Amino acid sequence: MDIATLFGLATGIALVVYSITAKGGSAEFFWNLPALLLVLGGTLAATFVNYPLKNILSVFKVLKNAFRNTKGGYQKIIDQFTDLSSKARKQNLMSLEGELDKIEDRFMRSGIELAINEKDQDRLRNYLNLELSNMEKRHTIGQELFFYMGMYAPAFGMVGTIVGLIVMMKNFTGGGIGADVGAAAGSFEFDIATKMKELLSGMGLALLTTFYGLILANLLFIPLGGKLKRRSDEEIMMKEFMIEGIMCLHNRDHSMIVREKLNTFVPSSERKAEDAKKGKQKKK
Repeated sequence: MDIATLFGLATGIALVVYSITAKGGSAEFFWNLPALLLVLGGTLAATFVNYPLKNILSVFKVLKNAFRNTKGGYQKIIDQFTDLSSKARKQNLMSLEGELDKIEDRFMRSGIELAINEKDQDRLRNYLNLELSNMEKRHTIGQELFFYMGMYAPAFGMVGTIVGLIVMMKNFTGGGIGADVGAAAGSFEFDIATKMKELLSGMGLALLTTFYGLILANLLFIPLGGKLKRRSDEEIMMKEFMIEGIMCLHNRDHSMIVREKLNTFVPSSERKAEDAKKGKQKKK
């Protein structure tokens, strides 16, 4: 579980609640079901108009990536490629078929299997890059969906505010759209204090839709879209890393060359930690 995502959401909600209650406010002031339904329902309705149903339903599978903690795992894969390259040089690429079941990552496994059967290096790289490009496009759909929802929510918040203000003003004057000036003027025989209280109360309710729209967009939809983009970038980099390893196997490069080449993808902090770990093992 990614603690950062949960911490960010919990902290954002806590700060909003604190800002409400710090000056004597009440959570009841900020709860209005019709306003929430307008913003959330309108956002979902616009999303259904913009995207096919299958893309919207698939977002639930993508959403779990925002709450899942992913680690690089570069060193483990480097060790795998190093061992495979040693075996390929000593024997041949066909000898790697017996190692495919031990490889967990589907992309890496299928790529090595293709490298065993494909003799042309350019066609092998083109296939792997095409697979990577299609995967990136699939990831983009999930990211865009949340970014668009982040655009729709404030817009429907403004729609709710405008609707609320129109209804409030019509109730305040007591006249319809076709009422003349005299009839409207005659309706102003009221208690000023009571009417002003009703006016301010109605204005507060009208502004709640804007509040809901901004909170949903800036605390939920846009941050989740950004987190999914970050997760996608990490996965794309990992697949590029695997492609270079697969090409090294296809070229039957020496295991030392494979390790040094793949180490260029590893973050410096992770590389230093691995070097320190190996240093301790040598001392023992």
